[in-house]
Amino acid sequence: MAIIVDKIQKRQDIALSCKSLVLENGIKNLTISQIAKTAGVGKGTIYDYFKNKEDLVFEIVNILLIKHNEAKEKNIAQLKSTKEKVKVFFNFFYDEEEYELREFYKEFMSIALSSPNEEMIEFNAQCSNRYHLWFGEIIQAGIDKNEIIPHAKNLVKGLFVSAEGMFISASSINNLDTLEEDLNEFIDAIFTLIEVK
Repeated sequence: MAIIVDKIQKRQDIALSCKSLVLENGIKNLTISQIAKTAGVGKGTIYDYFKNKEDLVFEIVNILLIKHNEAKEKNIAQLKSTKEKVKVFFNFFYDEEEYELREFYKEFMSIALSSPNEEMIEFNAQCSNRYHLWFGEIIQAGIDKNEIIPHAKNLVKGLFVSAEGMFISASSINNLDTLEEDLNEFIDAIFTLIEVK
């Protein structure tokens, strides 16, 4: 009797077995031979599940984002004020617990910027849309609770892009030391403008 392989689960298992390898070497220095050896499979098997090494990084990011989002939603749901929720929403960019996902996010972004393909563009668009929508829901809930002014909804995309830009800028000069303080000061300043007095 033939063994039935759950291809989705096998793809995830191979990808997750290579997390440390990708973090240690980066995508540029990674080879399919290293991936196969680390996963304990042949090179041909890697190509059965992944188009290339970038596809492997894409899968790892996808898996980690799902876990991240579930935990983030629970954390945000426990908070009272909109400002606290916004700060936790953006703590991905500096929180030590998010280090691994952040490193994969940087690898993914370098691939997406240097050699984008339709699948990665679509994935990135879906992620951006989901995060903008989610952030918009947090802001709308603050408006509905009369914590912040109605015009704050017009800041959703700009606030999100600003926080992401602060992270990218700090990462590009390898100076994430003050990002938490800088980002929280930025959020505090915005809230002095949008909080209901």
